[in-house]
Amino acid sequence: MSLTHLHLILNHVPVLGSVFGLGLLLFGLWRTSADIKKAALGVFVLVAFAAVPVYLTGEPAEDGVKRLVGVSKPAMEHHEEAASVALGVVTGLGFAALVALVVWRGDRPLPAWVSVILVVAALVAVGAMAWTAYLGGPIRHSETRAASTFNRNGFPHE
Repeated sequence: MSLTHLHLILNHVPVLGSVFGLGLLLFGLWRTSADIKKAALGVFVLVAFAAVPVYLTGEPAEDGVKRLVGVSKPAMEHHEEAASVALGVVTGLGFAALVALVVWRGDRPLPAWVSVILVVAALVAVGAMAWTAYLGGPIRHSETRAASTFNRNGFPHE
C-alpha cells in the first residue's frame, strides 16, 4: 500500500467524523445529556488526530498522481490550500474539545456557552472538511469537473 492509498482511505475519517461529532453534539444538547455531549467532544479529539496523517499523506499522494493522465493540477492546488485551512480548523476544534473534556471532567456539566462555541466551531469544521473533500474530487474524477470548474478567484463555479 502506498501513501496515496493511505491518503484516499483515511481522508474519509475527518470528513465523516466531524459530521458525526456535530450530530452527536446536537443530539446531546437536544437530550440535555452531558455524557452524549462529552462523547461528541471525544469524537472531535479523535477527528483532529485523524486529520494529521491525512494532511501529511497529501503531498506524497500528489507526487504519486500528478503525472497521470487526466489529473488536474489546478484542482490539486485548490484542494491543498483548502486542506491547510481545514486542518487548522479541525485541530483547533479538537484542542478546544480536549480542553473542555479536561476542565469539565467527571460529573461537571458543560456550560451552555461552551456548548454553543463548540457547535459553531463544529459547523465551521464540517464546512471546511466538506469543502476540502469537494475540491479533492476533481483531481482525478474528471466527471465531477463540469460542475466544478474554477473561476479567476480559484473558486468552483457552474
